[in-house]
Amino acid sequence: MSLRYAYNTNGAANHRLDDALRLIADAGYAGVALTLDHHHLDPFAPDWERESARVADLLDQLALGSVIETGARYLLDPRDKHEPTLIAATADGRARRVAFLCRALDVAARLGSETMSFWAGVPKPGVGREQAHLWLDEGLDRVLDHAEAVGVEASFEPEPGMLIETVGEYAALAERHPRLRLALDTGHCLVTQDIEPAEAIRRYADRIGTVAIEDMRRGDHTHLPFGEGDMDMPAVLSALEAIGFDRLVCVELSRESPRAHAAIPQSIAYLRGIAA
Repeated sequence: MSLRYAYNTNGAANHRLDDALRLIADAGYAGVALTLDHHHLDPFAPDWERESARVADLLDQLALGSVIETGARYLLDPRDKHEPTLIAATADGRARRVAFLCRALDVAARLGSETMSFWAGVPKPGVGREQAHLWLDEGLDRVLDHAEAVGVEASFEPEPGMLIETVGEYAALAERHPRLRLALDTGHCLVTQDIEPAEAIRRYADRIGTVAIEDMRRGDHTHLPFGEGDMDMPAVLSALEAIGFDRLVCVELSRESPRAHAAIPQSIAYLRGIAA
């Protein structure tokens, strides 16, 4: 089978969204992982519904599928990266994150996206893990209810340094929330070193809602262009093909925005070179 590749717009942050989408399509990708942000389909803009419809039309014209990603750094708080989260210390903060994720699901429904991916957040000082898990469960119930209502799957990404950082911890979480899919970032497996990326693909094949790929060094959470880290990319791609993965495989190079015009075509050329 032929894997379907996408490129994440967080790696084209210096480009207008339309320009980034055209670069991605021109390079031969099958889709885009669209990180909602103030400059890329702002989910809080007064015209977000009209803009969603416009972007949906453009995606159709470019024959691009999509995944909605929610890792924008300062979208909710200009002074505190990624905050507030589902485990924020204040009820208002947690509610704002839930509202954002529900809006992201609304955008995903309008774009016909395969899934919406998100993570837990980092516990602030003074927030105990038991309390954080309770808040996370409450938030997940609300997000998953909304996902079901709008007909879009919600996929949870284990993130190094956050409350849920390994795929094993995701699995425990999914036992309490069986509707929750897995957003697997293969590079994160090298950071946490709890499971090899290809093995994670095989073990959680029936749970994966979306996959992110990049190169990465063991123990170092830095997204790198292919060939610059320790990732066994042929093994990852072979594992995806072996499980019959037919969803978008999303290249995430968030540090490459200054050279996105080059990184976008170089990345898919590298992946196609492996398959050749």
